Amino acid sequence: MPYTKEDGGRLNNFAVQPKMYVAEPPNKKQRRNYIIMGTVSVVLVGLLLFVAFSIPERA
Repeated sequence: MPYTKEDGGRLNNFAVQPKMYVAEPPNKKQRRNYIIMGTVSVVLVGLLLFVAFSIPERA
């Protein structure tokens, strides 16, 4: 841990910086999976909204 000592004798503890990396673009299989997951998500949300609005309100 990198510590520094200030004038009053206090120690400051600095966080260790994480290693940086460059993200790689998704390949064809990952893109296909993202499209499938997005489609399934939209369908599920649509069904949820349909059920929520199709339930009759009771007075």
